[in-house]
Amino acid sequence: MFEGVFPPIPTPFGEGGQVDLGALRANVARWNETGLVGYVVLGSNGEAPLLSDDESVALIRAVREAMAPGMTLIAGTGRESTRATLSACQAAADAGADAALVITPWYYKRSMTGDALRHHYEVVADASPIPVLLYNMPANTGVNLPVSTVAELAEHPNVVGIKDSAGDIGQLSALVRSTPDDFVVMCGNAGAFLPGLLLGATGGILALANVAPRQTVALYQAVRAGQLDEARRLHDRLMPVGTAVTRTYGIGGLKAALDMLGYVGGRPRPPLLPPSPEAVADVRRILELADLLQVR
Repeated sequence: MFEGVFPPIPTPFGEGGQVDLGALRANVARWNETGLVGYVVLGSNGEAPLLSDDESVALIRAVREAMAPGMTLIAGTGRESTRATLSACQAAADAGADAALVITPWYYKRSMTGDALRHHYEVVADASPIPVLLYNMPANTGVNLPVSTVAELAEHPNVVGIKDSAGDIGQLSALVRSTPDDFVVMCGNAGAFLPGLLLGATGGILALANVAPRQTVALYQAVRAGQLDEARRLHDRLMPVGTAVTRTYGIGGLKAALDMLGYVGGRPRPPLLPPSPEAVADVRRILELADLLQVR
């Protein structure tokens, strides 16, 4: 259910900054044909913190309706309070999500000790009607979920895995070693994807997969088939793209890349700003060098 490549899909906005569900469905229809195993909606790249609860539910329902049969839908449900997270998990389940991706609370980061995080996730997992995936994103939250805490939570029957976006290969290896064989460890960082797979990760939730879905799936399949030279070739080809649409130009760069590739990206929601013309030109150049966009 959680093995393979998932894109954390961006949220398209139309006139007046409203969520464009038609554009979202059109994007999903194209991604359905690329070998992806499912979708993550309301992740960091989906601008989840900038969406209302009603918008969030509408997005889950729209993706559920548009995705191909047999695919898996993961919805971001993490909130700052345990109570609000539980409500979001229930709403996501009612809207058709198969699993909840729960980011660490971060506002009171000094108080987010291993004990506090363990208690938060245990209460959520006890009550969530769908399986829970932990979400570690220290670049955004300033909170790094300790491996020891993850190992404890992995014993809970409703905590089925983790998306780790720290990009720390040593930590990723420790997560695989410290958790049961049936606990899912998903890479959330494109640079860590290939080494993570070699260390035992089960797949990836990658911004890169939005703009290079077939290629990231091919990399995953090459590793699984033991074709490591091909996997390294794909890794080297795709890494500049992965960097451009995450660390360098962020969500605005990712959306610009989608527009160039015939998807609907559009503008990010304020306070996020669209990329500069120079940034857009650089994203185009990087896509062309990776053979993802035909040189004009």
